[in-house]
Amino acid sequence: MFGIARRGLRLTTGLVLGAVVAVAELPFVMFSALALLLVLASSRGRRSVLKPVTAGARALTEANRRRLSLYVSVDTADEYTGHRALQYLSLRWTLGLLSALVLCAALLGAAYGSAWIFLLPFTEVRYPGSLLFSSAGGLFLLFLSLQGAIGVAGLETKLARYHLGPSRQEELERRIEQLAATRAGVIAAVHDERRRIERDLHDGVQQRLVALGMLLGRALRSQDERRANQLLHQAHEESSRALTELREVAWRVYPTVLDEAGLRAALETVAERSAIPVRLDYRLAAEPESDVATVAYFVICEAVTNAVKHSGAGRITVRVAPGEDAVLVHIEDNGLGGADITGSGLFGLARRVAALDGRFRVDSPAGGPTTITAELPCA
Repeated sequence: MFGIARRGLRLTTGLVLGAVVAVAELPFVMFSALALLLVLASSRGRRSVLKPVTAGARALTEANRRRLSLYVSVDTADEYTGHRALQYLSLRWTLGLLSALVLCAALLGAAYGSAWIFLLPFTEVRYPGSLLFSSAGGLFLLFLSLQGAIGVAGLETKLARYHLGPSRQEELERRIEQLAATRAGVIAAVHDERRRIERDLHDGVQQRLVALGMLLGRALRSQDERRANQLLHQAHEESSRALTELREVAWRVYPTVLDEAGLRAALETVAERSAIPVRLDYRLAAEPESDVATVAYFVICEAVTNAVKHSGAGRITVRVAPGEDAVLVHIEDNGLGGADITGSGLFGLARRVAALDGRFRVDSPAGGPTTITAELPCA
């Protein structure tokens, strides 16, 4: 409910700004058309007029691109010609005026629909039927205006994409580049993971097993029964440590609880095993897809591990919530900040998220807090 309200507020803000920009677009389009018409016969004059006209068109178009990106969630191409910008503005101002009409109708509908709230307590209503009828009409007008606002936003989207791109060919080329980069990143991430596992096994488990073998050998060669028992006791402790480290390595490779009990149970285990208190806020009503759950788990697990090792934090907050066709992951610690975004750990997480066409962001100013967010698309 709150998400719908936020999207509605963003859309309304975008339409209001679009109506404001139209106030500048309409006279610009009229004067530009008049200026170009006057110098139509002169190529030199046309060139001298076209340069400031296209510059102004680009400035207004960039304002619209920022507005659409922030409030209507429309992405357009960075490169476009001045001619396409002029074509876009020659039609865009009509949508701006239409936005103003729709918003005025919405305000009028809201005023009539809520009039009874202010009239009944303070005035004597002689014709309650008329008041009820006008209130119902106002609410209906408000409903139609909201639908009209959605329609205007759709027209804004189609107009911007038609004139400012990207074209279908440009989208395919960009998609191919993204897939090639993602594929290379996944391969590099797999190689990094293999090297990390080999390092953990060599420096941890292997050393424990070597020590275990040496203790058992000394116990077998010992002639003193008491000394042999001490060595066997040490060997037993060493075997327990080796098993613990082996479980840690296996857990970091892939936790079986993720398949057996789901993402929430796996994250609760991460919180329990953390040396720093972790507050888990899990809001997903259903289990996400396997690949999404896996990436979400590793993002959170690596972020918590990094916070424990490097942040100096005393508290970590993890939130997993549903988004618009996505799973939103948010990790925040109250540490010292200054996380190295280009480090192997965070860079590897960014590649994992990019493999799902997701978005990954790290905000870690000096002095903290450090915030890691990931948006993982899902069906």
